[in-house]
Amino acid sequence: MRRRVMSMLVGATLAASTLLGAGPATAGTSPADTPPVEFGDDWHDPVTAAPPLSKPHTKSCEVTVAEAQFKDFTPYKGDYTPPTKCGKGHWSKVVLRLDGKVKGRQYDRLGYLRIGGVEVLRTSTPEPSVDGITWSVEKDVTRYRETLSRGQQVEMLIGNVVNDTYTGIIDVKATLTFYAPEKSMDTPDRVIPLGDTKGSTTLTTPRNSERIVAEVYATGSGGGCEEYWYLTVPDAAPYSCKADHGPYREVQVKVDGQLAGIAAPFPTVWTGGWSNPFLWYVVPGPRAFDIKPIEYDLTPFAGVLNDGRPHQVEVSVVGVPEAQAGWSTPVNVLVWQDEKSDRVTGRLTGHKEGTPANTSKYTPGTGEEAHRLDTEGGHRLSVSGYVNTSHGRVATTVTRSLQNTSVHRWTEGESMDALKAGWTDRETVTTGHRAVRTDRTYTMDGTTTLGAGDRLRTEISLGDRAESVTKNGDRRTGWSVLDDHYDGDATYTANVPRDQRHAVGTSRERYRLIGDTGCYDRTIATVQGTLTQDRRHC
Repeated sequence: MRRRVMSMLVGATLAASTLLGAGPATAGTSPADTPPVEFGDDWHDPVTAAPPLSKPHTKSCEVTVAEAQFKDFTPYKGDYTPPTKCGKGHWSKVVLRLDGKVKGRQYDRLGYLRIGGVEVLRTSTPEPSVDGITWSVEKDVTRYRETLSRGQQVEMLIGNVVNDTYTGIIDVKATLTFYAPEKSMDTPDRVIPLGDTKGSTTLTTPRNSERIVAEVYATGSGGGCEEYWYLTVPDAAPYSCKADHGPYREVQVKVDGQLAGIAAPFPTVWTGGWSNPFLWYVVPGPRAFDIKPIEYDLTPFAGVLNDGRPHQVEVSVVGVPEAQAGWSTPVNVLVWQDEKSDRVTGRLTGHKEGTPANTSKYTPGTGEEAHRLDTEGGHRLSVSGYVNTSHGRVATTVTRSLQNTSVHRWTEGESMDALKAGWTDRETVTTGHRAVRTDRTYTMDGTTTLGAGDRLRTEISLGDRAESVTKNGDRRTGWSVLDDHYDGDATYTANVPRDQRHAVGTSRERYRLIGDTGCYDRTIATVQGTLTQDRRHC
């Protein structure tokens, strides 16, 4: 029987969240001196090297939003009431915190939290130990301040299956902490949820909208091949996951059928990914608990959208085989209004789309030579428009350029499966004399092998980098660099009971954030589930 290594991927129903602060480790847990010879029944709680959220030194008020145990696919539903103190809607910051615990055996699971229909958190879960683990996620949700300023309905779900084999019940509590005003914050005047569009839906914006941004929580998940879309191959290649045009994916937004935004999806690896949960028990891959929404500046379309009529908004993922499920794309539309105008007029003045590129070349394996698929893809879009506001005419141009290259190699039976890939997403938003350029780079270099004695080994490196530069004319007024890098190497015996796996593994994450606001640089490392290094460099 053929052994398909990647089709053994653990992680049936997954996704993610936003800004992660991971349990005890961000509080300064001391590394242990001597790790065990192999993984046991318990290990360190999940931890990340990402920085904790900064919080104002003002009065704060906490509200519990949801508290539930998830053992099936029944969502929690409740009511949210904002605090009457701490600013009454004019908070300087709002922080969402999710605290979770689970023990036994369980897959990683997909979760979301919606308040007033607005998706404020998308998260996945770690895989538990027999003795149990706890973890926490923190996210700055100040941008949803308008939604949170009044009573709303709450819906939360972490879809789960509990039976005699998968025993882990996911116990979570979500709270919001509101901080009293300290300084003026530039947050949207309206947040309009479009939900999980799965095609087109309608959007009607306020007629005095002067800036419009769509955020899409795009995640490939659900247990099928789109969970690891970056490994799919065309029909001509003998591999277990097929896609008509190979692994190139692109998340598009259209307004009334016209292309309005393009973006590269982040290649998230969940906590059971690459056939090897021992890689991720303590240190998750970048964004595994922090699904950042893709942002699209739709301001060039404001003049079109402000006519008071409903407009069609469509989100689609290019490259997904027709009629195949696997992607979730809930959308929030953030709107800034001109308070001194009843109507903001404008016009779309420019729309230039490059020819999409997507080629996959398959080279058959011969003898001991692996099968190989070389993929190159890319796309470019530039959109311009203006709005007539109370403070004058404001022109906006959004230019975005995508590129993806990958080399996928695998042997007969997929007992060796390897991918080396990179994605770039370069965006420039020019408003008047101000230009913000953001260069995003994602990397993945991994190999899984199934060798003698069913010993399965995965070696993998993941990278998430973003460099942003703000200019006013020729003068640089701001810059920042985020560089999150993960390395892991884990081996265990497959196809045996848990206590016979004899698993060993190391993991390491270095998270760097530098720029005008200072420097943050932290490295954490583990051996056999024990935290062995926690070092700060700045």
